[in-house]
Amino acid sequence: MDRLTSLSVFGKVVECGGFSAAARRLNLSVTMVATHVQSLEERLGVRLLNRTTRKVSLTETGKFYYARSAQVLADLDEADREAAALTTTPRGVLKVYSTTAVVRFLLPVIDEFLAMYPSISLDMNTGERMVDLIEDGYDMSIRTIPSPDSSLVARKLTPWRHVLVCSPSYLEAHTAPKTPADLISHNCLQYSYYPYNDEWHFETENGERTQVKVRGTVLSNSAETLRFLAVNGRAVWLAPSFIVAEDLAEGRLVTLMPEYRGVEFAINAIYPNRTHLPTKVRLFVDLLVERFAEHRKWMT
Repeated sequence: MDRLTSLSVFGKVVECGGFSAAARRLNLSVTMVATHVQSLEERLGVRLLNRTTRKVSLTETGKFYYARSAQVLADLDEADREAAALTTTPRGVLKVYSTTAVVRFLLPVIDEFLAMYPSISLDMNTGERMVDLIEDGYDMSIRTIPSPDSSLVARKLTPWRHVLVCSPSYLEAHTAPKTPADLISHNCLQYSYYPYNDEWHFETENGERTQVKVRGTVLSNSAETLRFLAVNGRAVWLAPSFIVAEDLAEGRLVTLMPEYRGVEFAINAIYPNRTHLPTKVRLFVDLLVERFAEHRKWMT
């Protein structure tokens, strides 16, 4: 029989002073109440209750066991109440892992979120590795490319596209590529986690897809490293629009092949499952979706 149920029934018998009274309180048959108590006694190999036709009383062992089991049940009830409270009042530690490139967009949202919910504290790490949310203990991650784990939930924050760029100084020494096929003769900076590896994918205005295998002298998981090299005229780069927007606006980089654009990706909030999603995670994701909507126009 279920051990916790038997403990609860045993406690009720003690509190009510008998099997019949406990049965009425629990809406069970007297036989079922007696069976639960007997199950505990058989499991322990001791008698917990002295039974007479008029009343029941605790044995010496029963007194000890009742005191300890009552505390166990009280602790369990308290745990249930605290867990229920977490679903209505957000509190505790929110552990987040984010791709470094989007941290500057996250910071205003994080500041707003912590001001809204002062009972929540943040544990945030950044980097480029593919973390295991379950094994590494993260509530969620923010990524710019699809997760390799299809069992995870991905909530889209905003779509974005790559843009092909280089510095003005690069064009002084090299002929600008006009089509993807022209990139074969160029030094191309490559991002380690680009989903298609060394095959860059493009899309025309009418939606036709094309791709080309590229090569270059640098492969890195650091977007900032690739940005630095592109700005300094080392190569061309298929760059995330949100990383190079300021460089393009201020002329440090220029766009190439305007008839072709990178295929669409999304910045996603990724978490293990939808069932019983902690309130702190749900509220943070909802705020992220609302705030990232403001970035959609220029990111695409």
